[in-house]
Amino acid sequence: MGSGKGLLLLGLLSMLGKCFSACGNGFNEFNGGCVDQDECEDPRHCGEHTKCFNTNGSFYCQCMPGFKNNNGPANFTQYSGQCTDINECTDGTNICGLTATCHNWIGGFNCTCRFGYTNNNNNSSHGNCKDIDECLEAEKKNEDLCGVTGTCRNSDGSYQCKCSEGYTTYGNERTPCSELDCEIFNGYDGIAPLLGGLADILSMMRNSCLALSKPSAAGEDKTDGDALLENLFTATDAFLSPGQLDSSEDVSGLLSTMENAIMLIGPQLKDNRTQIGASETDLDIAVQRGKTPPTGPIHLTNENATLDTDWTTAAGTGSYPGFALAALLSYKNLQISVNRSFEALTGHEKDGVNPSFQISSRVVSVVVSNPSTQNLSRSVNITLRHLQDVEESANLNYVCAYWTESGTWSTGGCYQQHSNATHTVCTCEHLSSFAVLMALYPIKHTFGLQLVTKIGLIISLLCLILCILTFKFCRSIQGTRTTIHLHLCICLFIADLVFVAGISQTKPVGSCRFVAAMLHYFFLGVFTWMLLEGVQLYRMVVLVFNATIRPLYLFIIGYGTPLVIVVISAIIRPNEYGTDQHCWLSLKDGLIWSFYGPVCFIIIINVFFFIVTVWKLAQKFTSLNPDLSKLHKIKAFTVTAIAQMWVLGLMWVFGAFLFQEDSTAAAYIFTILNSLQGALVFVMHCLLSKQVREEYAHFVSCICTPEKKRFSEFSSTNPSSSQSQGSRSGQHTGESQI
Repeated sequence: MGSGKGLLLLGLLSMLGKCFSACGNGFNEFNGGCVDQDECEDPRHCGEHTKCFNTNGSFYCQCMPGFKNNNGPANFTQYSGQCTDINECTDGTNICGLTATCHNWIGGFNCTCRFGYTNNNNNSSHGNCKDIDECLEAEKKNEDLCGVTGTCRNSDGSYQCKCSEGYTTYGNERTPCSELDCEIFNGYDGIAPLLGGLADILSMMRNSCLALSKPSAAGEDKTDGDALLENLFTATDAFLSPGQLDSSEDVSGLLSTMENAIMLIGPQLKDNRTQIGASETDLDIAVQRGKTPPTGPIHLTNENATLDTDWTTAAGTGSYPGFALAALLSYKNLQISVNRSFEALTGHEKDGVNPSFQISSRVVSVVVSNPSTQNLSRSVNITLRHLQDVEESANLNYVCAYWTESGTWSTGGCYQQHSNATHTVCTCEHLSSFAVLMALYPIKHTFGLQLVTKIGLIISLLCLILCILTFKFCRSIQGTRTTIHLHLCICLFIADLVFVAGISQTKPVGSCRFVAAMLHYFFLGVFTWMLLEGVQLYRMVVLVFNATIRPLYLFIIGYGTPLVIVVISAIIRPNEYGTDQHCWLSLKDGLIWSFYGPVCFIIIINVFFFIVTVWKLAQKFTSLNPDLSKLHKIKAFTVTAIAQMWVLGLMWVFGAFLFQEDSTAAAYIFTILNSLQGALVFVMHCLLSKQVREEYAHFVSCICTPEKKRFSEFSSTNPSSSQSQGSRSGQHTGESQI
């Protein structure tokens, strides 16, 4: 047993001897000997961004240029170091120098010459960026960097413009010299002596202008635009707070002074966008600087107004002074002082009556650096908030106006683009100070029209009630045409009733829209049933047998077609049902054609049917054996249908102008024709019908004859009487079949 354990131990030792090499670490056995192992063949020994160096029996790693070992030693192994990027731009050596900007990247860096410097050797390392002599380069290109009166002086990395007296660069040394007109701040002859506050503003701006226009050492900062702007607004608040300006000349002086002051201060501001508010004024100003004119949109806004234009319009197309400016200035209480200067406003008469005006917004001034503000290349849009939320109506209109140099409001070159209860958008072809004016027209005396409307519609409604009762209960005339006439009268009766009760009830809005939809539906229904009458007449003349139309089809077409049109219209433009003046379809966005389109189509189709009907009747009258009684009845039916279509169609010709301005005459004609419509149906379809007259006479006799006599007549068995009644009944039956 002991010898067995020894053998097992000897076997294990033999196996372990095969697993362990006799050579040390870093060596491999080769042909019975030991040779060096090249660890650098495996890139994992050193990692990324490294170089591997093999040694006899070992190896070491070093970081590539632009990297360093984060553990310190230059030589390391994979267990004693790792290479990370060296940020040469922040190591404190200022590797690119003062004239270039350093940009680091993984494993290296590059240098970009600063503005005013260039690299002639295509090598941006330290010392290779040299100053650009902008003055010399401009002279070679025949360019004028500093303007006609300016002198260009090169400096290290830049250049400076020296201006002669009366010219300035507005504190920007690389801006062309612009001429200053300080005389505009001398004052105005028309300003009242009591306006000391305005005189103080003029004096402050004149002193600032004179200081800016004097030559001085290059780089000297003579002005602070932001501080000067604050001083201007402080002085303006102190000037406007005590009370109103006394005259239009005073207002013109203030507006001109503020516009000139903003033109002087704007280019001196440090920021490209500045907004400042005070108790009496609000300002939003934008400035762009550069060698080339700026482009793109401009949107300036404050609590009371918004300006939308573009930099091309603000800068102009003439000589570019090195900057462009656009400003929107709003006065919070100035409208009180200019609410009487409307002498220049003409051309706003309505019905021969001139309106009265009042200011309906804050007064705003628009200032741009474009010297040609009276002839802009593009119009600008100015949105002004109303002082009160009021919708336009028949006796009110909003007018866009500007303040003239003569001290009055004018509308020339300014147009109202859109108005609602809160805002008006004005499009103007020139720039100045603007406001929205409310033009108030005297309320028209409509007693006569209201009287005619009520009397006419009452007559029409009474006639339509008689027609409905007649067509419903008169047995001798029952048939397809009578059914058509019955429902035509029902639609017309409901339409007239809704019209007289709700056409002017514009509040609440939901009820007004419902009234407009009801009128739309039932007036369309009238024309649809009139179309069915034309179709029925056509079938009576053309078809010999089965000329009637099933009632179900009549109802589907007569009531379904208008319903489809109204539903589609309400889905597409629900807000166009009802206006602020009448509960009818709006005339603005074309919804009215959802009524007049089908009406015109129906009239055209009916005219075609009536022409064919008359032609066929003429042929039948000339035939060998015409049924004259039947033809005469169809002829009478056709005449009444044509007369009905003519009156109803003519009524809506004038109805097209009923809901527009200056529509008094059209309203009278529409009302008269509307009342004639009910009367016409009653006369032609009831009074002129022999069967109906007999029914009326019988009904009256039943009421007027005593009870006993009436009972005696009904109980009589007189053969002649019975024969007469039978003959009359047969006659009625024949007519009803027609």
